[in-house]
Amino acid sequence: MAVTENRTVTSDEARVALVQCFNKKRPVFLWGPPGIGKSELVESITNEMGGYMIDLRLGQMDPTDIRGIPFYNKDNGLMDWAPPIDLPSEELASQYPVIVLFFDEMNSAAPSVQAAAYQLILNRRVGKYKLPDNVVMVAAGNREGDKGVTFKMPSPLSNRFVHLEMRVDFDSWQKWAVQNNIHKDVVGYVSFAKQDLFDFDPKTASRAFATPRSWTFVSQLLEDNLPTSVETDLVAGTVGEGTAVKFMAHRKIAGQMPDPREILDGKVRELKVKEISAMYSLTVSMCYELKDINTNKKDSVNQDQWHEKVDNFFKFMMENFTTELTVMGARVALTVYNLPFIPNKLKTFDEFHKRFGKYIVQAVA
Repeated sequence: MAVTENRTVTSDEARVALVQCFNKKRPVFLWGPPGIGKSELVESITNEMGGYMIDLRLGQMDPTDIRGIPFYNKDNGLMDWAPPIDLPSEELASQYPVIVLFFDEMNSAAPSVQAAAYQLILNRRVGKYKLPDNVVMVAAGNREGDKGVTFKMPSPLSNRFVHLEMRVDFDSWQKWAVQNNIHKDVVGYVSFAKQDLFDFDPKTASRAFATPRSWTFVSQLLEDNLPTSVETDLVAGTVGEGTAVKFMAHRKIAGQMPDPREILDGKVRELKVKEISAMYSLTVSMCYELKDINTNKKDSVNQDQWHEKVDNFFKFMMENFTTELTVMGARVALTVYNLPFIPNKLKTFDEFHKRFGKYIVQAVA
């Protein structure tokens, strides 16, 4: 019999599916390789819903951490059970529209711990404890072939979940990255070398490898005043040596790009360095700067000054960038950041729309 692969979803698709399951109180199991953002996705949805997330790392727990421990009840002369403090009380649940009970690393938990969680997931109760009505449950874990510690889930427990297997998707990551101000050089490099967003291979002995999570670590570690050798060591220790060498070469050239503020002010109109990956970083830099000006009302710009900066942004891209880069910059500015501008106040808008409008529509469709 032929073996078929599991159906996979992007993080954007998983987000929509999770919200639907939460609304219907259906437990979900998120599968996927390490570092692709499973727990971050659950936390993000929880925050958007105004909820509270309880993260239970089942791989680090004992059965009593879920079932509770027995004690002698002197009032009735019988053995009673003290429920675990980590499970949500009615008092806590009343403070939020939703409580997300997140069983991370569930299939790395010992069978005895999974068995203890069985009744809670199956019946929404364990012993005398009952989950409040507004509690939803989601679990996550790596696949059996991902080189992690995993145990087979009991079939009745597995059948209780809606199973979603996540895959790495560049477009979803790029949208998340610019929304969360991931370093311009990281977004620029990965936009150019999309294959380096994720290079995990469970068969290799490499300690460091590229994943969306490890690129976030790189973004946090980068500092302009760090010695290049130290920065290279940190990047190599995060995404692997081969990728680090390529990234540092990109970062060196990206550092030669003009200041995005001078471009938006109209002081720089021509791009002399035409290295493609560095141009991606410059595109991201300009988008970040526009967002910053709009969000913080930087330099107290009025409406005319704002539109002049947006005009310089479009004009510079049209005169110096490829179609792909121009579309990327416009998509981030217009659809990801929703930057406010009035088309008839832009001198370049008609020309931009004529040359690139159809590509923008395709990019956001």
